[in-house]
Amino acid sequence: MYHEKQQRELCALHALNNLFQDKASFSKSQLDQICQNLSPNEYINPHRSILGLGNYDVNVIISALQLKNCEAVWFDKRKDPSCIDTTKIVGFILNVPTNYKVGFVRLPIQRRHWIAVRQINNEYWNLDSKLDAPQCLGDEASMLQYLREQLQSNDKELFVVCTNEVEKSQQWLLPDNGRG
Repeated sequence: MYHEKQQRELCALHALNNLFQDKASFSKSQLDQICQNLSPNEYINPHRSILGLGNYDVNVIISALQLKNCEAVWFDKRKDPSCIDTTKIVGFILNVPTNYKVGFVRLPIQRRHWIAVRQINNEYWNLDSKLDAPQCLGDEASMLQYLREQLQSNDKELFVVCTNEVEKSQQWLLPDNGRG
């Protein structure tokens, strides 16, 4: 199992590579180029940290996924995750708040952190780059319970990652769920 660990502010890069289970899926330079393409005339790019160390926003993740013929579908947390057809998706990307630390000192700055969750060998895994090792969530029922717990917080967001075709036809939703 492939698991990139957190370096600098590159959690979006780690989440993407962990999601696709491949170190070569994306590089920092590719994500920086996406930032440049999204805002070519900006001196300070709004899609990453001012220092250019990472901290990429959702627009960068969406654009990166599109390079892999995938889409990030924002999940309406008023719905239960059990409406998702997990057989039709690549995985999930969670966006969660995180405290900013310098050494052991917590600063009163809140940042956002990206986490990949996906199925590998019939088990679901939390591939958070801040973990020392991937965390086994277990079967689909256990993973759905984990997502429910995450989505109880107003400041966390879930994106369902699926292929373009699955997104266009909304096949990531189980029949009779969320339509109409």
